[in-house]
Amino acid sequence: MAKTVVALVVVAGAWFGQAPAPASLDYEMFKTKVQPIFLAKRAGHARCISCHSSGTPLRLEPLPSGSITWNEEQSRKNFEAVKRVVVPGSLKSRLLVHPLAEQAGGDFFHNGGKHWDSQNDPEWQTLKAWVLGNSRS
Repeated sequence: MAKTVVALVVVAGAWFGQAPAPASLDYEMFKTKVQPIFLAKRAGHARCISCHSSGTPLRLEPLPSGSITWNEEQSRKNFEAVKRVVVPGSLKSRLLVHPLAEQAGGDFFHNGGKHWDSQNDPEWQTLKAWVLGNSRS
């Protein structure tokens, strides 16, 4: 009986002590909610796609002439490219801090300017939800 109690305590301790599984990046949320952010026009800024289709470390697929969005194959490639600047579950992911104003928690410099002045911005909140694995946002 004592051995059984000890075994249960050890198993329970191990189970409760486990770190939560890291967030995973949802492709459908990326395609329907995150990817459109890269095409959005913002006052005083170029669209993300304007710079990130060539000449930057984060390389999105060029938008085909006359198209308003990417096809499935291009979206999959964009997903793979963006995953390289995201640590699932981390608010320190480059995707979140690079285009965010420094006073709002962003890093020092982004060639394309700081697209969001606040972490309350709806687009930034969408990126955050995706990075944290909250696909309901």
